[in-house]
Amino acid sequence: MGDIYDPGSYQPKKSIGALLNRVRVEMLAALDAQLSADTRLAPLEMSSAQLIILASLAVATEPLSASDLCKGISYDAGAMTRMLDRLEAKGLIRRQRSQLDRRMVHLELTEQGHALWPRMREISMLTANGFLRGFSKSEARTLESLLNRMLGNAGGAIQAGR
Repeated sequence: MGDIYDPGSYQPKKSIGALLNRVRVEMLAALDAQLSADTRLAPLEMSSAQLIILASLAVATEPLSASDLCKGISYDAGAMTRMLDRLEAKGLIRRQRSQLDRRMVHLELTEQGHALWPRMREISMLTANGFLRGFSKSEARTLESLLNRMLGNAGGAIQAGR
């Protein structure tokens, strides 16, 4: 298979990268608006960035550290520390020293974090469904599959650009 774009057809603002970025920005803005409008979550001043961290902790199958979160969501360490401080101050997460390695600090949801997670998940799902309005389930699964293929190509794309 040949290249998708060539110098004659490539328009940066209409490219897949630009479109993916615009969708991401719009989805996060819509999620922020929904979180602000929710009567249970509005007093906590939740943001989409905070929801992403809580979601990572809620679905984790093993303990996560701040470093794990940084890698998973492409946040720098300083911004992550500030975000975790805010979530801890809100009573949604707690930091726990590892019993196996005292240098390691694991993050976990508090009771309040667990109690609010289903509502946050619902808001996230409603927002995603809003962006998928007019798509069939099959089309949505195809889009997911195509995006996952792009993610699989990420390492090769970095190598090809060198």
